[in-house]
Amino acid sequence: MSGASFLVVPQWQGSGSSRAMRLIDGAEAIHGDLPAARTHRVPVPAAAGESLGTGVNRFSSLTAVRDATEAELALLEAPVVTIGGDCGVELAAVQHALAAHPDHSVALVWFDAHADLNTPESSPSGAFTGMVVRALLGEAPDGLAATGATRLDPGRIVLAGTRELDDGEAAFIEASGIRVVGVAELDDPQRVVEAVAATGATAVYVHIDLDVLDPSAIDGVGSPVPFGVLPERLTDAIRALRARFAFAGAGVTEFAPESPDAAGRDLAVILRVLGALTGPVPGAPATSSGGQ
Repeated sequence: MSGASFLVVPQWQGSGSSRAMRLIDGAEAIHGDLPAARTHRVPVPAAAGESLGTGVNRFSSLTAVRDATEAELALLEAPVVTIGGDCGVELAAVQHALAAHPDHSVALVWFDAHADLNTPESSPSGAFTGMVVRALLGEAPDGLAATGATRLDPGRIVLAGTRELDDGEAAFIEASGIRVVGVAELDDPQRVVEAVAATGATAVYVHIDLDVLDPSAIDGVGSPVPFGVLPERLTDAIRALRARFAFAGAGVTEFAPESPDAAGRDLAVILRVLGALTGPVPGAPATSSGGQ
């Protein structure tokens, strides 16, 4: 897994799952298999935090972690693979990648069973993990909403493997024209490549919520959804994206194992995913760092 920096952010405060605290254990389990010299860690406060009237549970802790993650990312050599924790860790990570590319050349591929496109008003839970992509579009309370060069355009988003949507999310996807590549379509890795190419992007940030995988392939997720992506289909899609587009960064999130033994059983799959993200890909474009 050479050639990438790793940033471990064991945040649990964005989760709405009863297994939220297990996200700490999941991040630390992955951390143990990463190259020590290239791996950094963001301390996460123990306190749950307060919503402060925003409609986002644990808002105060989430903004503190976001700021700490942003500061640490500025010190790392690109590309960076961020290890969660919940999907909220991707807010700072994706913003960092976008800021490094002021020409808006980065597409976000969101491999996730869920779209994470809720707002505080539409969210059934108030959990930020279900609002992250909408925050990247600039629609979130101050402190979490992306602005300026770090604000994503809906036309640069590709949802992949998404199969469980809230009504408000489905309506937003239809109205905004966000591209969706279904689980069956990922049998052909070129389908997600074509979807990114249609955005006009030349670089790609790859988000992976492990619940995109079929529950038969991984146990340690808090919100499993049936009929997911098989590991080999996911890794084929990642390599196909890296073969075509410059790699702006990635995130792997939502590992919540029940025990150390259970974590060990799942780590083989997770390490295959990390290998696809960071291993050599013949003919791949140069790493995308936005000139920084």
